[in-house]
Amino acid sequence: MDTVSLLMGGFSEAFSPMNLLWVFLGALLGTAVGVLPGMGSSMAVALLLPITFSLDPTAAFIMFAGVYFGGLFGDSTMAILVNTPGGSTAIATSFEGHKMALSGRAPQALATSAIGAFIGGLVATVLVVFFAPKLAEFAILFGPAEYFALAVFAFLACSAVVSDSLIKGLVSLIFGLLVATVGIDGISGTQRFTSSIPELFDGISIITITVGILALGEVFYKIYERKRPIPTQHRKITGTARLSFSDFKEALPAWLRGTSFGVPFGVIPVGGAEVPTFMPYTTERSLDARRKKPQFGHGAIRGVAAPEAAGNATAGTAMGALLAMGLPTSATAAIMLAAFQQYGIQPGPLLFERNADLVWPLLASLFIGLFVLLILNLPLAPMWAKLLLIPRHYLYAGIAVFCVLGVYATSPSVTDLLLVLGIGFVGFLFRRYDFPLAPVMIGVILGPLAETSFRNALLSSGGEYSILWGSSITWVLYGMMFIVLIAAGYKHYSNLRSARR
Repeated sequence: MDTVSLLMGGFSEAFSPMNLLWVFLGALLGTAVGVLPGMGSSMAVALLLPITFSLDPTAAFIMFAGVYFGGLFGDSTMAILVNTPGGSTAIATSFEGHKMALSGRAPQALATSAIGAFIGGLVATVLVVFFAPKLAEFAILFGPAEYFALAVFAFLACSAVVSDSLIKGLVSLIFGLLVATVGIDGISGTQRFTSSIPELFDGISIITITVGILALGEVFYKIYERKRPIPTQHRKITGTARLSFSDFKEALPAWLRGTSFGVPFGVIPVGGAEVPTFMPYTTERSLDARRKKPQFGHGAIRGVAAPEAAGNATAGTAMGALLAMGLPTSATAAIMLAAFQQYGIQPGPLLFERNADLVWPLLASLFIGLFVLLILNLPLAPMWAKLLLIPRHYLYAGIAVFCVLGVYATSPSVTDLLLVLGIGFVGFLFRRYDFPLAPVMIGVILGPLAETSFRNALLSSGGEYSILWGSSITWVLYGMMFIVLIAAGYKHYSNLRSARR
């Protein structure tokens, strides 16, 4: 009961008029920054960090609570509407969310995103309040071998499931892995595929790759499509931001499954919410493949629901790992850690005792921020959706400009601008010849993690490969991978038999 009483005390302070204003402003500004290509929630927190130094710590972190979740929703808004994720955590959402928008269901896609974000964030925040120490202990179970098994599972499962052609899925994955190897090797210090260009020593930015493959690739593909009749589905928007009972019934299991993926990943330092958003997306797609009439590829609502719930669940438990252990498991959490240190506060086991007057209002404001976002964004969803009514040539010209500005804002380099154009052309070719984009992004995001984990595992074991499958967690992951591959192989075999008939 002490936890409940402390949380109620936090609510009493967070519900003061000024603190409610800071939560509202944080949610609004986080959403606004999140919709800009290449920005995202981490950039929103970073941009707002200097202007909060004039506030007292409680007000500053209550504002950050709104920014924290608002940025994630903003990331997804443009991913759904124009296939331009504000951040890498919304990449998985863009695949089915944008198809829903093109079929005139943008308000429903945005509502699915908002409700999924609310459910995932709410469940995670409740767990943080009551079980933060236990959640943090879960992270200790993952070593290099477990990370490598997780990455391999994601590689093969995604490549096998997302495309009717296994070869095309593997080609996309290999391209993503090759792009991920550009730069200086973190272990040996040697240059790889840099052509001695200094700007490539740190590798190719995930923002450059995301904007190029998804956003500019989409722009180039729409230009190519101009010789065809413009589909009327680009011009109509149906319905409101309310989900029908059938839509809600369809999305609910995906919200819950996505949340179950996101909760544990928030305390595992894999670098952000990209991994736990792709995992439920791949799971939902594999489940959908068993249906008589698969919906993925045509705007499946579960392809939006699961990644959104997972992303916000990860963000919620990442805050728990930061507060309870001082462990930043994402870029946004790392910036939040810097903010804590700026105020002379060190997150960790003693934080709840030494700074209880800050922690509990902050946790209470996380709950408030989720409700504010739901109240703020559900009515605004039809307004966001009207972006699709802008004439297509103006809309995509504006997207191209924002893409270039977003890349240049994060890295003022001509090399990055040339790279985003080149990668955008590759994205166009992938779209043109029906190569899936999800394996590309999986390879880019998880490639460095897989390589580093593989090499660290071998270094720690003296070159014994048995360490890669020596724990119960790795056996579970490889077992799941085997099941997915068998199911995918059967699916492809059935498709070939049907095609021959």
